[in-house]
Amino acid sequence: MHFKKITQTFLAAGLIGLTACSASADNSTKQLADVKARVTKQLPGKEITSVNVTPMKGIFEVVMAGNMIVYTDAKADYLIFGDMVDVAKRASLTEARLAELRKVDFAKLPFDTAIKEVRGDGSRKLAVFSDPDCPFCKQLERQSLKDMTNITIYTFLMPLTQLHPDAARKARIIWCAQDRAAAWKEWIINEKLPANSKEDCDNPVASTVQLGAKLGINGTPGLIFPSGRMVPGAIAQADIEKLLLEKAK
Repeated sequence: MHFKKITQTFLAAGLIGLTACSASADNSTKQLADVKARVTKQLPGKEITSVNVTPMKGIFEVVMAGNMIVYTDAKADYLIFGDMVDVAKRASLTEARLAELRKVDFAKLPFDTAIKEVRGDGSRKLAVFSDPDCPFCKQLERQSLKDMTNITIYTFLMPLTQLHPDAARKARIIWCAQDRAAAWKEWIINEKLPANSKEDCDNPVASTVQLGAKLGINGTPGLIFPSGRMVPGAIAQADIEKLLLEKAK
């Protein structure tokens, strides 16, 4: 049986009605296991982490390794790529689910492997996975984070060497500086590396790259908030301020 694909940006409620699942718990569990087995057979080599029911009758959510979400029918004959949208609420169910899957236990981050910068009373916390040569990381620092105060920023150096071949060397030099926070600021704002720093000290750069990959960060900057929410990109300061107010669930 060949795999048939349907690609679309969202699912129109006018074409397919939304409905609640009414199967019993036992039947639902067996059905989910059956769907998972069929998808696994159809996609050999792909790791299926979970299969769940959706509000759309006969359509199942399939979560693959790397927090990729697709949808399928009960027989796994079709795959649907794109957002499932609650039209009444004007909200993407897929986006909300991805945010849930990407949640991070902020308190368990290895902060001793990050560059720590305390501004004002440092009461608010933010973790940023950043590449020294990433233009969007520079934009984040120079614009969105520039005037923020009463915050502690933990910068995890995550060079993406496939994009920026020299970034790992710069990350090591910055980490090995006597004042890491000052060295990071001088580089990311003024593009000046510390003159007397070497790159052969004991450093966490390689392990931080692995940590970022494990957390599902595949681009920089990657922001992690105390609520556990992970957000990619150089988002605006107003958005950062708003997300800092979120409480962990």
